[in-house]
Amino acid sequence: MVYLPTVLFALGEGAVIPLIPVIAAQLGADVAGAALVASALVVGQLAGNLPAGWAVARFGERITMGVAGGLAMVGVAGMIVAPMLGVFAASVLLIGLCAAAFGLARHSFMTTRVPLSFRSRGMSLLGGTFRLGMFVGPFVAAALLAIFGDEHAAIWFFGVCLAATVILVVFGPDPEQRFAAPPVEVSSEAEREREVRELEGEDTGEAITGSIRVPGRRESVFVVAWRYREVLSRLGVAAASLSAVRSARQVVLPLWGVSIGLDAQTIALVVGISGAIDFALFYASGQVMDRFGRLWAALPAMLLMSLGFLALSFTHELDSSAMWFAVFAAVLGVGNGLSSGILLTLGADVAPRTDPAPFLGSWRMFTDAGGAAAPLLVSGIAALSTLSVATGAVGVLGLLGAAAFVRWVPRFVPRSGRAG
Repeated sequence: MVYLPTVLFALGEGAVIPLIPVIAAQLGADVAGAALVASALVVGQLAGNLPAGWAVARFGERITMGVAGGLAMVGVAGMIVAPMLGVFAASVLLIGLCAAAFGLARHSFMTTRVPLSFRSRGMSLLGGTFRLGMFVGPFVAAALLAIFGDEHAAIWFFGVCLAATVILVVFGPDPEQRFAAPPVEVSSEAEREREVRELEGEDTGEAITGSIRVPGRRESVFVVAWRYREVLSRLGVAAASLSAVRSARQVVLPLWGVSIGLDAQTIALVVGISGAIDFALFYASGQVMDRFGRLWAALPAMLLMSLGFLALSFTHELDSSAMWFAVFAAVLGVGNGLSSGILLTLGADVAPRTDPAPFLGSWRMFTDAGGAAAPLLVSGIAALSTLSVATGAVGVLGLLGAAAFVRWVPRFVPRSGRAG
């Protein structure tokens, strides 16, 4: 009940995502228009984080996920019967909004229920459920295309996944009731004073490493975001840089393969192997963070991806460019796999004890904004210069992000997130 609804949603979404530009083109969109329709999913997820934070805080995870699943089914129906491009784009946008609600609801649940001693492993598993859906989903879509010969078959599959998800969420055992939030141990007078200040709404500037729900006044997501502006503008920006580097990988690798003259099958194979490495390593990050601290996972992941992008940017004109493309695609896959769950864990570490959902809405807005901006950064720099320069710029951005993690993780997550 904790992981299966997320797996089903991600599996259906992963099956549909590769076909959104194809169906948009069938409805009359040119290449730029199809790309714009595909980006509506990311825009919806970005715009949905703050409302999702409010909904989870106001109604709870179960109701929010049930309503989001129902609205997503409306979006799926719109995608199936869309008579024109505008309706199809609006349906994709709606699914993005619902995806934000699903992601935040489960993130909030894990923040308040998973003990600190294995929080990172729990968050890495949660990140792994999304990776599983995005990794397996396209293969499911390919099989459905081979059987039915119609792109809409994948959308029907998404609808079935959503129906199963809603049934599980609405009629299955409620994890919120089954798993009570662990009590917060206040071990000193200073800790008691800090807890009182937090309940009264004062920003103490100190890191928060646990979460409980307590009855009391609920505040808007904007008030919470302003109160925690220090951590959002520092650690949140570092997290956004990691999200940007991750997102850039999905854009740069296919473009790089095309630019060096590889055929589509070879590009798909290389990108698929990189994705397989990424998925295989998702749990390792949680083990490292729980045993050694958050920075020991965040920093190697950022350095691997940053240096991988920088090194790749110098190989475009080499005779062995195809070999180096495969090598650095694998390096990027390792780095991305080692970063699984980092953003979820850091968000949980610095979230307020009393009702984390509004804060997590702002946190996820920052990270999603980084992911949404990366493709625009790559395309803009490539248009003004070359793809090699754009790839190198992503590497430089990653190095700056790594420096930000070194600076701000110890500041906001003392002892790298470990209890003490």
